[in-house]
Amino acid sequence: MNDPFYVNGLHFTCTQCSQCCRHDPGYVFLTYEDLDQLLIPVKCSKEEFINMYCKVVDINGLKRLSLKEKSNFDCIFWESGGCSVYEYRPLQCRSYPFWSNFLDSRKSWDSLKPSCPGVNKGELHKKEEIDYWLRLREEAVFITLK
Repeated sequence: MNDPFYVNGLHFTCTQCSQCCRHDPGYVFLTYEDLDQLLIPVKCSKEEFINMYCKVVDINGLKRLSLKEKSNFDCIFWESGGCSVYEYRPLQCRSYPFWSNFLDSRKSWDSLKPSCPGVNKGELHKKEEIDYWLRLREEAVFITLK
């Protein structure tokens, strides 16, 4: 197998621009661990949390639990310039932008630049760290409903 294009690492530093959390529709799929962590700052039961902050997304018959969005497509937890549950944010958020669809080629990675000003700037993330995030996402057990 060939080494990935990021064998020497990738530069990325979050600028806290919130472009990945706002203005565009999308899904933040939750793992069981994510749900447990989000209950800490929200201080409610799982059932209450799911009713208030989640929606069920059906993708080709697979029903997954995702965070809701506000009417302007901001994440339900985006408030006053940032994430109100930052310390407890889901794996999907913590691992961004080290997602497999952005790491399959240099072109895919560079295509993030217009929407993510931290791409190719700042801190060097080594291949091992990037692979760690990819592995975590690959092994994650997302909440699936019947």
